[in-house]
Amino acid sequence: MNGSQKPITAREEAYARALPSTRAMQFQHSRGCVRKALAELLKVPALTIPLNAPPGKPPKLAKGWGYISFSHCCDALFIGWSKKKIGVDIERTDRSFNANELAKRYYSNKEIDSLKDLKDDELRFNVLKKWVIKEAAIKWQRGRLLENISHWNYCDKSRLATHNQHGFQVKVHQIINNIWCLGIAYDRNVHPETLIICQDGINLK
Repeated sequence: MNGSQKPITAREEAYARALPSTRAMQFQHSRGCVRKALAELLKVPALTIPLNAPPGKPPKLAKGWGYISFSHCCDALFIGWSKKKIGVDIERTDRSFNANELAKRYYSNKEIDSLKDLKDDELRFNVLKKWVIKEAAIKWQRGRLLENISHWNYCDKSRLATHNQHGFQVKVHQIINNIWCLGIAYDRNVHPETLIICQDGINLK
């Protein structure tokens, strides 16, 4: 975040000017990094990529350019691209929160039951992992977090997340990398072996 900003479009610059300073820096940094990553992947100039990613809205690429999703925490940005719908989320594994209250408010009875024998840091860590999966699924859905977080339920055995109101169902992949927990939600007809997860060009799988 303290490094030089990567180029973004005039429209994105205008969006940034309307945001508070810290939020503006996050916005500029994330859009610049997304454009740089896509430019390297798709072999096109970064500023020509038809990315529409205004603040607070799910990012979109023009038809024929695939699907994009990204998420950031205080010290990392996670970018996902696919030819089919995708959703990604990232959180630091040491994030502090009230695990019991979060689970009671947003998790299903079945999910809460799977956590009943856990305590303290183990409980917090497992609640966090489920949250990352749920948020990745919501980003796949292109939905709103608070309207959908309680409706997405994750089954560890099948590695499927299901929306109990709309019937959506997605495959889920999760990885713990150093201090980050990453979640990916993707279409059921995508084979998991086609997933490539890397950090600065180094394959994590």
